[in-house]
Amino acid sequence: MKLIRFGTAGKEKPGFLKEGKRWDVSAVFSDYNEDFFEKNGLEKLKTMIEEGSGFPEVDATVRLGAPIARPSKIICIGLNYVDHCLETNAPIPAEPIIFFKSTTALCGPDDDVVIPKNSIKTDWEVELAFVMGKKASYVEEVNAMDYVAGYCLHNDYSERAFQLERGGQWAKGKGCDTFAPLGPFLATKDEIADVDNLPMWLTVNGKKYQNSNTLNLVFKIPFLVHYLSQFMTLLPGDVISTGTPPGVGLGIKPTPVFIKAGDVIELGIEGLGKSKQQAVAYGTN
Repeated sequence: MKLIRFGTAGKEKPGFLKEGKRWDVSAVFSDYNEDFFEKNGLEKLKTMIEEGSGFPEVDATVRLGAPIARPSKIICIGLNYVDHCLETNAPIPAEPIIFFKSTTALCGPDDDVVIPKNSIKTDWEVELAFVMGKKASYVEEVNAMDYVAGYCLHNDYSERAFQLERGGQWAKGKGCDTFAPLGPFLATKDEIADVDNLPMWLTVNGKKYQNSNTLNLVFKIPFLVHYLSQFMTLLPGDVISTGTPPGVGLGIKPTPVFIKAGDVIELGIEGLGKSKQQAVAYGTN
């Protein structure tokens, strides 16, 4: 299944994609949130779709929001591609680097990205994200995929000056509003034959900067579920973003490239769709 949420920001309804059309399930399910996943909502929805339950069609022009409602956590993994470590002059981590994005950063896949007030180094990062389907604590790696609901496209926007030059942890450069466009949809695991072999790309104003494959992840999804669950309880609906490949603006030689108002950022992962954001200056959106 491909789960979507549609409608105006803050008032999205749950639905799904099938055969190129959008369908509304809000009469049955209130939202794609912790309660939905915890109470076996995916299986119930799958059964209803297979039985041909009559859902109303949604206009294809309606805005898409993030494919899940605001989760309890957005957890990100830093420096999880070997060649990204090299371009940023960082050592390859012996264990995953963990940081959090604020849940208020979550937005729709094609919403504008707002360059924060006083920003001088807003940057892009195409990433594979996955969503937890069950509560997970001290999970063994061999069983880890049983806890995963599905996958989606994520752009982990970062303000590098806030992140790297203002002291403290990375989160201050990661959690700005609109810095986590997610989707266009959440693909359940059965939709993706091999999540460890997905081409991914990102362009800015039509120029390709990132072009890689999830083959190059240092720490893959089963290990990440296992690892994270040793330090915190992962709740249904939590988003984990697995890191970005090389080609971020910070790593461009000899002169880094950062986002300015009017820039158009497009990105995609095979099987997970594509998204498009236009950059706008703070206070103009």
